[in-house]
Amino acid sequence: MRTVTIVGASLSGLYAARELRAQGYDGRLVIVGDEPHHPYDRPPLSKDFLTGRADETQLALTDTEETAELGAEWILGVRARALDARGRTVLLDDGRTVSTDGVVIATGASARRLPGDTLAGVHTLRTLDDARALREKLTRGPCRVVVIGGGFIGAETASSCSSLGHSVTVVEAAPLPLVPQLGAEMAAVCAALHHRGGVDLVTGTGVTGLRGTTTVTGVDLTDGRTLPADIVIVGIGATPNTAWLVGSALALHDGVLCDDGCVTALPQVVAVGDVACVGGTRAEHWTSATQQPRAAVTNLLAGRTVETATAVPYFWSDQYGARIQFAGRRTDGDTVRITEGELSDGAPAEGGFLARYQRDGRTSAVLAVDRPRPFMRARRELARGAEEERVQSAAG
Repeated sequence: MRTVTIVGASLSGLYAARELRAQGYDGRLVIVGDEPHHPYDRPPLSKDFLTGRADETQLALTDTEETAELGAEWILGVRARALDARGRTVLLDDGRTVSTDGVVIATGASARRLPGDTLAGVHTLRTLDDARALREKLTRGPCRVVVIGGGFIGAETASSCSSLGHSVTVVEAAPLPLVPQLGAEMAAVCAALHHRGGVDLVTGTGVTGLRGTTTVTGVDLTDGRTLPADIVIVGIGATPNTAWLVGSALALHDGVLCDDGCVTALPQVVAVGDVACVGGTRAEHWTSATQQPRAAVTNLLAGRTVETATAVPYFWSDQYGARIQFAGRRTDGDTVRITEGELSDGAPAEGGFLARYQRDGRTSAVLAVDRPRPFMRARRELARGAEEERVQSAAG
């Protein structure tokens, strides 16, 4: 390959660039990003950056020395508009085209929005520019904040806003936040963190609309209530950025469909990170975005799938001074029990806890709150078990 183009100057895009050079690719490398910024770390946006404990320099994922070593052509602040049917040309919004032999799709995802959320004071939190705008509003003095969505971004943002002295309410349509990820029993434990942090949690209730003429003043709920609000933060998930790929030869369904090695229907095109549906699963987690590029690049350079990117899922979240860590694949039929530590009034007691999910007599997933070392041991056990299953399956 003479030219490889990475579309998406993201975490996964940067890791793909590193892998290309590490695996011996010495050709032309082009990195296209729709934001004007070089790659930066997103997890701190809802935490240390929002609260002012971290500045933008601490978010940077690369420096001038590494940028020079990568030897890439950076095209920033420009969106990709299309990929030709054979995957050999990337068309940009400004009319330029990039002819290429290989493509790494790393365009990530965009925050879902509510209808009519153009009122001043309504925010999403996905990008650095989103975080800048929200942080500026939060520094103007105490205000009433309503967070719509009790997922990880919503919970982390609510925690940060509360620590800054704001009055915070989280609205979650499900009976408990994080039920899909943790199951009802452990989701209730995480819900208790909101209460312990002084945040009001409204569950089992949806949002019918926002109030205000030019600036938001309230949030209307399906139960008839209206929550007064000076700031509304919408955290209702993300949509993979695939619109620019419509009309290409790639299969799209909740992301770019890939095999277990991140390879698409075109062998010279791979996808990684939040936009990639790898082996039927799209994972919006930091770990996936950093692990997938190795296999993706190996397969891109080989011209076929020779390595898989499957791994035991892992994610973490920092909320109300607690670190939540989860690894494995939980299903609704799993049982769960706390094997280390305990609860206090439904919330993690001092020292946290470790919980194991069981299925057919085997551990299927582990959850920890403030128990990093026991969690890492349990995570390694899961990884060993998954590898044994993979070997047995291949042998059978």
